[in-house]
Amino acid sequence: MSTSLVTTLSEADLIELKSAKQKMEDISWAMKGLNRIGGVLETGIDKLPKKQQKWLQELAHKVLHTVVKANLKTMNKAKTNAAPSNRTYKALVTSSGIVGGAFGATAFALDLTVATKFMMRSIMDIARSEGEDLSSYDTQLACLQVLALGGKSKHDDNLDTGYYATRVALSSAVKNAAAYASKHGVGGVLQGSNNALLKLIGAVASRFSIQVSEKFVAQAIPVIGAAGGGSINLAFINHFQHMAKAHFTIRRLERQYGEVMVKGAYESIQLN
Repeated sequence: MSTSLVTTLSEADLIELKSAKQKMEDISWAMKGLNRIGGVLETGIDKLPKKQQKWLQELAHKVLHTVVKANLKTMNKAKTNAAPSNRTYKALVTSSGIVGGAFGATAFALDLTVATKFMMRSIMDIARSEGEDLSSYDTQLACLQVLALGGKSKHDDNLDTGYYATRVALSSAVKNAAAYASKHGVGGVLQGSNNALLKLIGAVASRFSIQVSEKFVAQAIPVIGAAGGGSINLAFINHFQHMAKAHFTIRRLERQYGEVMVKGAYESIQLN
């Protein structure tokens, strides 16, 4: 469809865009499983020692760095538009949570690393199903951005968490990282300590760490057990799969109609 001849989205595409916005705006439901476990999340994070909060932020950064290295270069790029394997990844992430829950907070770092790796692969799988080219640095970085779409929480009061606001906030880091990756390759993230890719990872990690902290508080409850750990991880991946589906639906529509038109339509949609 030629964007020069189109002045509005088709009815079907408007329905898809509204569904995407619903996922972006009504995001708390995916984390309700966490809120039900122990009922301490809203105060638990604030009560964590500053040293532990810093550790969680550093852990989020380290995990994302590991995931970028492990996943962005290895995903099968041949299955263009294949249906995403959401259930498979949910099972893998839930299994990781079961093991992590059995061992409590001591196994948190390992569980988070494994869970995030599979979540990123699921995000890439969803991106591919929406017509994205996984060999493109733009797509690879867009997958990373999904982990910054954490949603509204009293713990992110200093962050503008609206969908397009988040993209704008990360736009400079994404642009610089794309230029860096084009010149050095994704493998370049292994080199140095202050390159553009690492700066983008840091920007995403600052937002992702909010959800990481909520997950930690829930999993640290002594009686959580294996079943609770699995439930926490299921809520975790459920949330980011919905963010990925919405994000890449919007990007697909932007490729068809242009970002300006889609953004205008997105902002004009009124949700019930």
